[in-house]
Amino acid sequence: MNREEIIDKLLSGQIKLYQIDNYTKTATEALDIRREFIEKYSKCELEHIGKYSLDMETAMDKNIENPIGTVQIPIGVAGPVKINGEYANDDFFIPLATSEGALIASINRGFSAITASGGVNARVIADKMTRAPVIKTKSVKESIDVKRWFEDNFDIIKEIAEKTTSHGKLIKIDPIIIVGNYVYPRFLYSTGDSMGMNMVTIATEKVLEKLYADLGVQAIALSGNLCVDKKPAAINQIEGRGKTVVADILIPENIVKSKLKSTAKAIEEVNIAKNLIGSAAAGSMAYNAHYANMIGAIFLATGQDEAHVVEGSLGITTAEDRDGDLYFSVNMPDLPLATVGGGTRLETANEALNILGVNGTDGVNKFAEIVISTVLAGELSLVSALAAGHLAKAHQELGR
Repeated sequence: MNREEIIDKLLSGQIKLYQIDNYTKTATEALDIRREFIEKYSKCELEHIGKYSLDMETAMDKNIENPIGTVQIPIGVAGPVKINGEYANDDFFIPLATSEGALIASINRGFSAITASGGVNARVIADKMTRAPVIKTKSVKESIDVKRWFEDNFDIIKEIAEKTTSHGKLIKIDPIIIVGNYVYPRFLYSTGDSMGMNMVTIATEKVLEKLYADLGVQAIALSGNLCVDKKPAAINQIEGRGKTVVADILIPENIVKSKLKSTAKAIEEVNIAKNLIGSAAAGSMAYNAHYANMIGAIFLATGQDEAHVVEGSLGITTAEDRDGDLYFSVNMPDLPLATVGGGTRLETANEALNILGVNGTDGVNKFAEIVISTVLAGELSLVSALAAGHLAKAHQELGR
């Protein structure tokens, strides 16, 4: 069939979008036909969606189904920022993809105060990716037998899981929660530079095959939501998931006044009233001003799984007046990141990771320290702007 015949059959419902590849020679040709069909069906032109420089043949193999093009988001840089990390120890420019005006300007203001104060201290304190299946038994007694099986056979389970991957390591299975005849074991793995969800899923599935062989019980879902993946959850806040990172800084009084246009006392008060008490009053699980802004912009620029922004938004901001100097910190217990695999394969993401010097193997811990340093800068800038009464003015002046 030629191009027009394929589109006619799509419009009449005789073939499906995913079947176009059966009638074309290349994935790019199928993409163009698919986009033209959508244009005719929706009675619109997709001029800009159809312009891209990505290798869509490769993307179709790993990252996307039924593609019609790409979306473009403005990307800017903030910096330089001085980071005093265990892995990130240098001055950095940070690529940020966003359509929110004033965000990069705000982060830059935070970076200016950080660098003038000698840099932000950042550390990765834990690394764990989780998968928690749900197993159905016949009774509580059988549920307890399953729990004991996991506890008594950990060495065998670890060997089975780690045979499926050259990078993943099973750290522990904890907690193992019983709800009647349902058992929820939470598997914790280290996954290296990969975010690791596929890795830990495959490894856990192999363990469940052994469970079935030994006890005759099986999982009804590989994810029972105790993981907890792509949702805010107290267990991730407490136990951690992905990279758990912390950062802090002590900003001298003169820099608080000259760069942040406020005082340590005012910033401390706003942080307590807004981020701590206000969040508690709302029943929030995130005791911060806007972690998600920085996480989202970095994730979009560097090819991370954007749904993990909801996890990255968890965390607590603290501010303390120390005789006029400002102590400021952020913690992020749940930061899933990757510098290999997934969306990091895409050409634009590769370039953004190269700006940071973290692309590929042995880059993820450095990346994590850069991310939390950026989050601290954004928090510092926004809280100080609120303390000084500058927030609305900044957005108005920048035309946002």
